[in-house]
Amino acid sequence: MNAQQGSDPAPAPAPAPAPASSTASPAPDWITTLPTGELLRGAFELERTERGLLPHRLPARARSQGDGQLAMAEAQPSCVRLVFRTRATAVELDTLRTRPVYEGAAPRPDGVYDLLVDGRLVAQASTSGGNVLAMSLAGGPAQTRPGPVGTVRFPPLPAGEKRVEIWLPYNEITEMIALRTDAPVEPVTADGRRVWLHHGSSISHGSNAASPTAIWPAVAASLGGVELLNLGLGGCALLDAFTARTMRDTPADLISVKIGINLVNTDLMRLRAFTSAVHGFLDTVREGHPATPLLVVSAVLCPIHEDTPGPSIADIDGGRLNMRAGGDPAERAAGKLTLNVIREELARIVEQRAADDPHLYYLDGRELYGEADFAELPLPDQLHPDSDTHRRIGERFAALAFGRGGAFGSGGVFGSGGAFGSDGASGSGSEERG
Repeated sequence: MNAQQGSDPAPAPAPAPAPASSTASPAPDWITTLPTGELLRGAFELERTERGLLPHRLPARARSQGDGQLAMAEAQPSCVRLVFRTRATAVELDTLRTRPVYEGAAPRPDGVYDLLVDGRLVAQASTSGGNVLAMSLAGGPAQTRPGPVGTVRFPPLPAGEKRVEIWLPYNEITEMIALRTDAPVEPVTADGRRVWLHHGSSISHGSNAASPTAIWPAVAASLGGVELLNLGLGGCALLDAFTARTMRDTPADLISVKIGINLVNTDLMRLRAFTSAVHGFLDTVREGHPATPLLVVSAVLCPIHEDTPGPSIADIDGGRLNMRAGGDPAERAAGKLTLNVIREELARIVEQRAADDPHLYYLDGRELYGEADFAELPLPDQLHPDSDTHRRIGERFAALAFGRGGAFGSGGVFGSGGAFGSDGASGSGSEERG
């Protein structure tokens, strides 16, 4: 199944959306709908389960080649949403969630469902019950504790025909059981917007954002007026060949790949292997998209790994999770990767390839979040941004990539590939903001 398309990415959350109501009211005359692919956007495949439908963000062949971390990340429906037109004022969604719990760490907040009416966020809700995926930061097999199906209930919606979007939580595997409304629903046809396919790490996946429409790619897509397919995969932006093949085979008008932090914090490879892997990844994507604007983005600022290799080590103090670098800066001489090493090599690779690929671009991630931003909005766990920072990254990406002169700008692309900076002009490199 090809990626589902045709929905506007969500705008910035409106102030104080209405919470889900727990007040009893007369039961509507419900119409029950199975949330099939024609109502779903942002999923690459739908798996039919014993209870309902499970959206996946990688196809089955790719999933079979990954590990447990990939299995969890791709099944968490970041930027996957139900989209339909209806006159309904009452909407409920039955789901079976699977939420991760780390031994010794404080419980994570419940996943949030965002409901938009005609592009405006009007309500947020969470569900209860569901499965628990118990994991240890020290490693070892995860264990699933089964739980019951829950119901997501939203407050009454405005009367009249409208476009409704329900964005699923980015941090909970979500099996969709039934959509209930008090009026019929119908699919929304594609509106001709360009499709932006993005791949990145847990920050692109959504880590620490307040809700699914607050993730930085969703913010940027809304401001850029494009349709988003988000392959942000927490812990799994590792230049995997199966991810490159998925991107090669997915229809898209714009493509971006954010490379860096996962390769450092997993201590996965050395510089020689990294260079070859980047070329191989880009070669594969280009097999399916030979002239599509392709933007390579390096990591945002992360002080613990700017000049210190991985792996990243998780510490828990009073239930609070913090990350630190486990490598030694002296190991760079032996080819170990740091974020600065990766940025320098990515810029070199893109400059080299752009001589024959005029639609290839590079953006230094510190243009999105740099030293001045860290001083104002530090990373709470030393690795992942909070929701305000997601918003800032999304706004800056929109300005740099979708703005005038940007790789994804309405005027097309630059006259030739290469790097670009905060002035939106093509050039030999990108300077750090602030």
